[in-house]
Amino acid sequence: MQKKLTITVDEDVYEGLQKVVGRRKIGKFLQDLARPLVVRSKLESAYKAMAADQAREAEALEWAEATCVDINNEKK
Repeated sequence: MQKKLTITVDEDVYEGLQKVVGRRKIGKFLQDLARPLVVRSKLESAYKAMAADQAREAEALEWAEATCVDINNEKK
């Protein structure tokens, strides 16, 4: 379900949004920007699912450890 929201922005911001995003697309643009910051349940469940994937976690750990070794061996 969608809700209507009225916001106030500076004129130059509004004009920039119209030029960059387009007249009828500002709402979706702002929604896409805000969603990851305010809708946490999906993000948290995605992180939990990733952490539960043992094969993925082992691969990530192996990659991280290999990266640390590379940094230690670099010449300054």
